[in-house]
Amino acid sequence: MDGRFTRAALTSVLQRLCDRLGFAHRDARLVKFTSNAVFDLPGDRVVVRIVGSMNLRHRAHKAVEVARWLAAHDVPAVRLVEGVDQPLAVGEHLATVWHTVPATGRPVDGRDLGRLLRTLHSLPEPGFELPAWAPLDDVRRRIADAEELADDDRRFLEERAAELAERLADLRTALPPGVVHGDAHLGNLIPGPSGPVICDFDSTGIGPREWDLSTLPIGVARFGHPAEWHRQLADEYGFDVVTWPGFTLLRQVRELKLTTSVLPIMRSHPDVGPELKARLRTLRVGDTTTRWTPYR
Repeated sequence: MDGRFTRAALTSVLQRLCDRLGFAHRDARLVKFTSNAVFDLPGDRVVVRIVGSMNLRHRAHKAVEVARWLAAHDVPAVRLVEGVDQPLAVGEHLATVWHTVPATGRPVDGRDLGRLLRTLHSLPEPGFELPAWAPLDDVRRRIADAEELADDDRRFLEERAAELAERLADLRTALPPGVVHGDAHLGNLIPGPSGPVICDFDSTGIGPREWDLSTLPIGVARFGHPAEWHRQLADEYGFDVVTWPGFTLLRQVRELKLTTSVLPIMRSHPDVGPELKARLRTLRVGDTTTRWTPYR
């Protein structure tokens, strides 16, 4: 059986959307596909994001609200295409359309992330309702929406999510809670011509600020990112999250999220299977040192 998110299926969604909006789709380039399919349309200078899980389509509505709120506060962030009622429904899929940010600036580092997080964390709460931080909600939704998942792997992931949820209930934070980006890694910063801008607001909510600060050091540990990035982040923000007692728990939650992010597209993109199996092996045995390879 074909998956719901094959290249052909996504291209069909993109073509229908472009026909509706008057965009050219023939030169479209798929630049990323894990949680969302991200297409660059160079002729129109726009980026189209198509939600990559049927159980997470609700996040597109929130991302639109957050983007408009950040624009109102002049936060350096990606901007929605104006004059389009977003998100857009294309059959059973949801999509959003954004202005392209030319990646012509210097490479981003931990200092950039620290500055942008300080700006974001200093904003007043928005006039619309943001969900409470629930990092395991999308894990459960992706498990339920998995295209291909062995029964023993499903049981392990469900039990792991339940165990971490119990421990999160007793989490004691050091920083005051508030608006968090939710997926604050350097891959979500674009080095624009006027400076870095932040993108991807699918996981934005109200929760512990430590969550935003934990992503980068986890990238150092699992993906071999430069340790200097974490030192820059800690110095710029003024808080070193790895010295906080709750960091280990947040790392375990984040690594579960990183592992399960591809479950809804497994049949459509079986090439991510080997890396998924490798990550599951490390989680099962409590291996915290083996390096992971980014899903492609």
